[in-house]
Amino acid sequence: MILDTLANADRYATLHPLFRQAFDYMRNNDLKSLANGHHAIHGEQLFAIVERVPARTLEVAQLECHRRYIDIQLVLAGEDTMGWLPLTQCLQPVSAFNTEYDIQFFKDATDTWFTTPAGSFCIFFPDDAHAPLVGKGHIHKIVFKLAVNVGL
Repeated sequence: MILDTLANADRYATLHPLFRQAFDYMRNNDLKSLANGHHAIHGEQLFAIVERVPARTLEVAQLECHRRYIDIQLVLAGEDTMGWLPLTQCLQPVSAFNTEYDIQFFKDATDTWFTTPAGSFCIFFPDDAHAPLVGKGHIHKIVFKLAVNVGL
C-alpha cells in the first residue's frame, strides 16, 4: 500500500508497466469534469472508474481485495478515510471471490485507518485488503484499475 500526492507520482512509475501512463492521464486530463462511471484508457489493461458518492461510516465499511487489478485511488474532492489490512490477515470472507467483478469482501476488522485528502492517492496491490469511502459528506474520486498481468 502506498499513500502519496501527485507531485511525487514519478517515484512509482517503474513499479508497473502502466503506472506512468496512469499518472500521465491524471496530469493531462480535466479529471473533475469526467462523468461518473467507466472510462477506457488502454482497453481493459488500464481504465478509470469515476465516483461521486456519499461517504460511509466505519461501522458499515468492509475490507475488499482484487486479484486481477491494482488500484490507484485518487481523491478529487472531500476526504476518503481508508482502512488497510494485509490480505494474509483476512480470515473471515463474506463470500467467495467474485471473478467477474474481481472482488472479495471480508468481515475482518482493521486498526489501520488513514485519511486521504483531495489531491492524494493510494495504491493498493492484490495483497492489500482495503476499505475505502469512509468519511463525512461526499467523496469524489477516481479509481484507476491497472491489470496485474500486462500484455502491452
